[in-house]
Amino acid sequence: MKGRMQKILSGNNSCPQKDSSANESYVGVQTFMGITENNLVEVSFTKEDLLEGILSPSNLNAVYKRVVQNGGSGGVDNLGTYDLLPYLTAHKRELIACLLDGSYRPNPVRRVEIPKDNGKQRQLGIPTVVDRLIQQAISQVLSPVYEGDFSDNSYGFRPNRGAHQALGRCQSNITSGYKYVVDLDLEKFFDTVPQSKLMEILSRRIKDGRELSLIHKYMRAGVVVCHKFSESQQGVPQGGPLSPLLSNIMLNELDKELAHRGHPFVRYADDCMIFCKSKRAAERTKKSIIEFIESRLYLRVNRDKTTVGYVRGKKFLGYSFYVSKGVCRLSVHPTSVTKMKARLKALTSRSNGWGYEERKSQLRQFMVGWVEYFKLADMKQQLIRIDEWLRRRIRLCIWKYWKKIKPRYHNLMRCGIEKHQSWMWANTRKGYWCIAGSPIVSRAINNDSLRKAGYLMLSEYYRKVTS
Repeated sequence: MKGRMQKILSGNNSCPQKDSSANESYVGVQTFMGITENNLVEVSFTKEDLLEGILSPSNLNAVYKRVVQNGGSGGVDNLGTYDLLPYLTAHKRELIACLLDGSYRPNPVRRVEIPKDNGKQRQLGIPTVVDRLIQQAISQVLSPVYEGDFSDNSYGFRPNRGAHQALGRCQSNITSGYKYVVDLDLEKFFDTVPQSKLMEILSRRIKDGRELSLIHKYMRAGVVVCHKFSESQQGVPQGGPLSPLLSNIMLNELDKELAHRGHPFVRYADDCMIFCKSKRAAERTKKSIIEFIESRLYLRVNRDKTTVGYVRGKKFLGYSFYVSKGVCRLSVHPTSVTKMKARLKALTSRSNGWGYEERKSQLRQFMVGWVEYFKLADMKQQLIRIDEWLRRRIRLCIWKYWKKIKPRYHNLMRCGIEKHQSWMWANTRKGYWCIAGSPIVSRAINNDSLRKAGYLMLSEYYRKVTS
């Protein structure tokens, strides 16, 4: 373990923090802080066996396998998933005892940033591997408890549901005549969730106050950015196993309100589309639902990005919509195509030093995943055009790999190019992109030879998965 250790007790925490809403331990009658928007009042609660179920051997064993299988980076203590088994072997009893008596304090999450489509950064919090184990254990027990409460129009982070089912529901709504949409955008949702409101919602269903206290400790654990600790008084750190479930529990209040009003809608995590039959109705819906979200859920709505309009061209989960002969069809949104081409360009860079096999493997892995996700879209002709561009990129890499005059000359000869033309093109001073599109190189490295060499084409794989 190289001297590294997950902090268990609050007194040993490397980043101590004051948690006014969760008791350090449970002594005698269990208590918890009753939550209102303006006050915190400690009240008694009834003890149930929810925490014991979370910490049961069967649940922890299943969770351990899942955490190790998922892998991932280490948190602030630098422990990796390969360190988890030795750690649990040495500290399992102590860890479970601290969780049961309330003295356990989570470590802060390690803050990292990943780029978004708009050029901004998305903030992720990476918990320690032990905290990931505990969060996953909580999520695995609470998910069945809440699953029956969730709306049929909610598809994100739920078992046996996904983006394709969400898009299918959108198509059904649009085909039924709801061709105007409120594209709802919650501003920095995971970073701005009001913890007091979320705890109030959780306390309606969860009666084991120890479990409520533990969840609240995770929300208040804080973050470490560049070795500096800062408190987290609002939000749910995006990146832990518990945050998707908590986000669904919070936004289920929005789902219930929309269902009560009779609005067709589809929600995937914090992306929500509300469907209406006219633009005027959509405008009214936008105004009233923003008021509900901000005054009742205490969330912030990005008014600039929350738009109303006809469904054509609206982006949802990387797709966009159009109507043909009264039926809603799907296409790939232009921003998704741009991102895909940028990735293909990076994979076919002539300066990354990859050989033939590594490049083919990387291309195949990306292209299979991309087509499997976007296979619902009508994009046959679009992919044919992209394949022409991609083949030219591949020829560029092959020409660069041949490198010098002699290898180019002999390889062109092997590919059936006449001797004098092979010698002339082997000595050319034209740029790589120009040469890759030339008739000679296109004939030498033709489509059939690329296919036989094992290069996958987008249009061919699309035709295979949609036939």
